[in-house]
Amino acid sequence: MSETSTTGEFQSFRGACAQEFEEIHRKLDRLDEAIRGNGRPGITVRLDRLEQDAKRQGKLLWLIVGAGITAATSGFVAWITG
Repeated sequence: MSETSTTGEFQSFRGACAQEFEEIHRKLDRLDEAIRGNGRPGITVRLDRLEQDAKRQGKLLWLIVGAGITAATSGFVAWITG
């Protein structure tokens, strides 16, 4: 009688674990899809695009600052030389 109840408890525990593992597997699949994208831009691609945009904005800022300094210097030299 003890063996039968132990087997029943084991089967019950095994079923509960199987359900938990299936749920965990579904969640991992959703996370993997979010990261990789599965036909859509995933987190990895979106992050890479953001990093590329940040680099472009940094270069554009330095271009604008350089152009401003050049214009100011040219104006100053033209003012001095009259």
